[in-house]
Amino acid sequence: MKIYTRKGDTGKTGVFGGKRVYKNSPRIECIGTLDEVNSTIGLLRAKLGDEHPWQQNLHRIQKDMMDMMSHLARPSDSKKTNTNPKPEDGATFCEEWLDELEANISSPSDYFILPGGNEISALCHVCRTQVRRGERALVTLFQDDPESVEEYILAYVNRLSDLFFTMARAEMDKKGVAEEKWQLFLYKRKKKKTKE
Repeated sequence: MKIYTRKGDTGKTGVFGGKRVYKNSPRIECIGTLDEVNSTIGLLRAKLGDEHPWQQNLHRIQKDMMDMMSHLARPSDSKKTNTNPKPEDGATFCEEWLDELEANISSPSDYFILPGGNEISALCHVCRTQVRRGERALVTLFQDDPESVEEYILAYVNRLSDLFFTMARAEMDKKGVAEEKWQLFLYKRKKKKTKE
């Protein structure tokens, strides 16, 4: 079977249920951005190596992303039912991993930090910023067709950016790389001024 179909040569692509939409529609923009995130997670996993303790959780996130993208590809007016799994516990899964990571970081997260540090940390920040872009596209799709974006997807994607931020910090802490601090979080600055 050939990889090309020529069906997209006029700028349209198919969505779940058979309808065709322009490739720059909010739905395709959202799915495409989340697909980009998934690819960068794949690069992160390749850089980590097979025995790294994050592999299993990142593998789960990649599979969940595929399932979520398949559900986002179904417009609310589609007559067909999507039978792919729904990772409805995704936000909770992220929170549990976040708590575990934070418990092992030697200093609290009080500052905005400059992305970087080492290659793994920098890649985590790339994932974080791509997830945020994906979330913005997701909200646009939600405004366009709210019934096609389930709440668990909004929550899961929102939590993923926090997770990748914390992963970047955990990597730097583990490797003994100092964070390049920019400035205190606003609420910390306000608290500091109050004490003064």
